[in-house]
Amino acid sequence: MKKFLIFLAPLFFICGCAALDAERAYYRPNDQIMPQHIKKLHVRPFINRTNVFALEDRLTIEVVDEFLRNGSYNIANEGAADGVLAGEIIRYILVPIQYDSQLVPTVYRMEALLNVKLLDKQTQTTVWQEPALLQVYTYSASTLPGGVTEEAAREQMWKNFAKMIVKRTVEGFGSVTSETRQRAQINPEQTTITK
Repeated sequence: MKKFLIFLAPLFFICGCAALDAERAYYRPNDQIMPQHIKKLHVRPFINRTNVFALEDRLTIEVVDEFLRNGSYNIANEGAADGVLAGEIIRYILVPIQYDSQLVPTVYRMEALLNVKLLDKQTQTTVWQEPALLQVYTYSASTLPGGVTEEAAREQMWKNFAKMIVKRTVEGFGSVTSETRQRAQINPEQTTITK
């Protein structure tokens, strides 16, 4: 009887692994592919809903540059484009999180929250939307070795956002995810993007 059980143990193991692989394949969502007719994109200037002046210009430029570097879609003016990327900066916070012995800030935490969506002009529908795209960037003050200025840190954060937006557009659902609204604590009155 023991020999019979020893013989069956590997068989049960193989069957269990096959069943697990089949279950994983069953629950895998289909890739979300962009509609075939979208070949050209237009990036609208981002809307700045924060108190900080001129954040939107550099972010818009970084997103356009990242689409050009990627090369999957041509960038065009809104009239000639098949899809329109629209977004808004909902929140921008910069807080010191570490101080030296004289209480001078040495490390900062920068946080920004975006609401971004891609519109299909032909069908007048939303292809995808990330209502709470969050980026957190921690950096040392420029007075320290290896430190950077707020502007340089913000440029890096905009580059990170641009990569996330292009990845979401090219690779589809699941490549980038928004934070939950409860965790992000955004104001629902400030999260509307007009078509």
